[in-house]
Amino acid sequence: MRNWLLPRRTFVLSTLLLSVGVTAGCGKTEPTKESAGGASTAPGPGKPSPAADTFLTVSIEQQASWVRNFNPLLAPGNVRWPTVAGIYEPLLVYNTMKGEFTPWLASKYEWGNGNKTLTVTTRPGVKWSDGQPFTAKDVAFTFGLLKKHVALDLQGVWKWLTSVEAKSDSTVEFTLTRPYVPGLVFLGHQPIVPEHKWKDVADPVTYTNENPVATGPFTEVKTFQNQIYELGRNPNYWQQGKPAIKGLRFPAYPGNDQANLALLNGEVDWAGNFVPEIEKVYVGKDPANHHYWFPLVGSTVFVYTNTTKKPLDDARVRKAISMSLDREQIVKVAMNNYTRPADATALSDAHERWRSQKTVEAGDWVKFNVAKANQILDEAGYAKGADGIRVKDGKPLRFDLNVVTGWSDWVRAAQIVTQQVKQIGVEATLKTYDFSAFFEALQKGTFDLSMGWSNEEPTPYNFYRDLLGTATAKPVGETSARNWHRFGAKQADGLFEAFEAATEPAEQKKLIEQLQEIFSETAPSIPLFPGPSWGEYNTRRFTGFPSKENPYAKLSPNNPPEYLLVLTELKPK
Repeated sequence: MRNWLLPRRTFVLSTLLLSVGVTAGCGKTEPTKESAGGASTAPGPGKPSPAADTFLTVSIEQQASWVRNFNPLLAPGNVRWPTVAGIYEPLLVYNTMKGEFTPWLASKYEWGNGNKTLTVTTRPGVKWSDGQPFTAKDVAFTFGLLKKHVALDLQGVWKWLTSVEAKSDSTVEFTLTRPYVPGLVFLGHQPIVPEHKWKDVADPVTYTNENPVATGPFTEVKTFQNQIYELGRNPNYWQQGKPAIKGLRFPAYPGNDQANLALLNGEVDWAGNFVPEIEKVYVGKDPANHHYWFPLVGSTVFVYTNTTKKPLDDARVRKAISMSLDREQIVKVAMNNYTRPADATALSDAHERWRSQKTVEAGDWVKFNVAKANQILDEAGYAKGADGIRVKDGKPLRFDLNVVTGWSDWVRAAQIVTQQVKQIGVEATLKTYDFSAFFEALQKGTFDLSMGWSNEEPTPYNFYRDLLGTATAKPVGETSARNWHRFGAKQADGLFEAFEAATEPAEQKKLIEQLQEIFSETAPSIPLFPGPSWGEYNTRRFTGFPSKENPYAKLSPNNPPEYLLVLTELKPK
């Protein structure tokens, strides 16, 4: 159901820290329009502003220069951080670490009418940053904008909504075309805009909203230049005494090398980067203040198999390729042991409570066993040719494996895969592409094998729907939001439909366990490892960050709106 957009996911581009001697290039800095009360002499990244001592410096959205856009209805990659959560706010915030929704602009919600109606009570006492009251009418207005302007409906909610109506100043009612309980995350996470400011916006799709009026903790644009911007506190924030920090500071770093260098040198307070050998190069430089936490709650990384192509349409081939992979080595060499091998459920630790131990124990196809893999292919009639490559019906087991240039951890993982599959008579040739070409091939199904990520949502419903749902399997050439391997298991469709109407945890868990069994039996693609949720922090100036010892939320700043839970807890030291 979800149309996945890379900026919406804010995926971290992982690169090697090739040289700690690289410095950020600071081009010509030209002032832009300042907000009322904003500074007029903001420096570049190398020169802290007077506010830098009290403003939290965040490394996010690596770009050579900033464009002033605070439109929360656009995908996050097109607007400045933290527009979609720290400036504007949602009704609910899903807490991955606790496995529950935290009421935010909503104080409560309730399903009714056979789970075809969702009634939301808005939080009393909330004001917009200009002092005007926030009401349920703002919620209805926001969803009305998404209906009127399809380009803003990033999650496709109007495919299953029939109406959104403010019943009073404190109650809004969502009416659905069918029971769709998993839709709560899309409704709950939608940033809400003020009707009194947006009703006169001519085109909200192109509107840059340079001076936002919002409910979030940081709404005041203090400085905005192409090399740096700074945000100050909302003077009317609804959480008493929060935020405790005075503001946020964002230097422009053109890439991960420059961002990592600033992080290692202690110039950055909070980041979400892939840093090789982090204990040595980061923690080792200042053990008292430099910290990180990489819980395995990111999306699972796969080798996607194009099941429309022979012989990848044969589950035996997919399972044999999987069994030829030494995931322990992949994790050690490519991922610095930051993660662990995937099991037969393919679930990350974010969905630990859903995991079926029965499926884990029965799923031998994700365990390294070259002898068994060769046996499977022998019995399936894939005979080795003179060149050592297996062939059946004239189709050799010879494939290209796609990966993004510069995503160095993935490139190393893919290199290991190409070496290991040779042991079973499979030839895989590594192909690197820039992101746009890579993603187009993935979406249109014009690949053999491809590295790729997977769904991150509160339940595994959409994770398995992307992997198994017949409704998500598109023909080659037609853009597919997430079922990139183009596989559908008819026996799973009824389980998805049942889950859409289920609200009882026990019933939901039983349905997901059945989906895990189908996934393991059919092996539609090959899970490698759960992705770490990257997060680093420096306690020299600020405290209150989530950690392994205090896992109140994800540490990573890369996942809206969950980082809102962190922004409202941080304190100056």
